[in-house]
Amino acid sequence: MDTTRWNVAVSAETDQSVRLFLATQGKSKKGSLSHFIEESVRAHILELTTAQSKAALAALNTAEVDDLIDDALSWAREH
Repeated sequence: MDTTRWNVAVSAETDQSVRLFLATQGKSKKGSLSHFIEESVRAHILELTTAQSKAALAALNTAEVDDLIDDALSWAREH
């Protein structure tokens, strides 16, 4: 897997909290912080995307949502 380096700045409190958390989980080896950050970013993107999807679907009734799901499943099965 290709990687890209990020230079990020966080508060000293956040740095300490994350490193303490990783240490208590037995994940204090090299690469643990990068893995934790990548996992956290992916989870946050999923959370935001889910919230946006729920907001977009809020105006639809159940039958309309079911039709959208059926269409998506049919498309996925074909491809």
